[in-house]
Amino acid sequence: MDPNIPKTALITGGARRIGAVIARTLHQAGYNLALHYRSSFQEAEAVREELEARRPASVILLTADLQQNNALPNLIEQAAARWGRLDVLINNASSFYPTPVGTVTEAQWDELMASNLKAPLFLAQAAAPYLRRAHGCIINMIDIHGLRPLRKHPVYCIAKAGLAMLTQSLARELAPAVRVNGIAPGAILWPEQGASEAVQASVLSRVALGRSGTPEDIAATVLFLAQDGAYITGQIISVDGGRSLFV
Repeated sequence: MDPNIPKTALITGGARRIGAVIARTLHQAGYNLALHYRSSFQEAEAVREELEARRPASVILLTADLQQNNALPNLIEQAAARWGRLDVLINNASSFYPTPVGTVTEAQWDELMASNLKAPLFLAQAAAPYLRRAHGCIINMIDIHGLRPLRKHPVYCIAKAGLAMLTQSLARELAPAVRVNGIAPGAILWPEQGASEAVQASVLSRVALGRSGTPEDIAATVLFLAQDGAYITGQIISVDGGRSLFV
């Protein structure tokens, strides 16, 4: 790999919320970025313009529906082709909504599995040759509810539990050239559909640090795993303020 070319990171769902904060953090650390989005073009373009005002020609935007499996290899190829390398794959994109037992549809199953489990597997498979050459890494955004279930969200929790096992399986399959780790956020951002004050208070009462975290907490962990965690693989780091200490 050409040491004069900055490392490249592909971030799925990189236009909004935690994904956008990860993008800003890695860019500040010197990475070139391939930002994937599905329908959030305006947000993606705003992030690109913001970052390229600081460092021109350092961000590309890639659109794909992660439910379309045949689009995934092309997403990887475009990310790797722009600067001739791919060093980090961050599987951040995620669908999230309730599916109480008795109401689950096959379409809901397919959508939640696609973004949270199926796409990360096939993106990792397509990225593996590039990551091996770069001695790069994969970082999967899991969830503490992939380790402990959330009421009324069985399909989402199943998908995230699968992603946790996928993380460990890929760590074995791709070693020693590629490291694979996961991050399990706790109470970082409330759902886009909102959460009542009572719900928020109930959640935070079971957080050891007594407060919600920030997207910057997640982004800092991503940067650590990408840059400094050279002897860490197959691990899932809970960034949850101690929420996982409580049953």
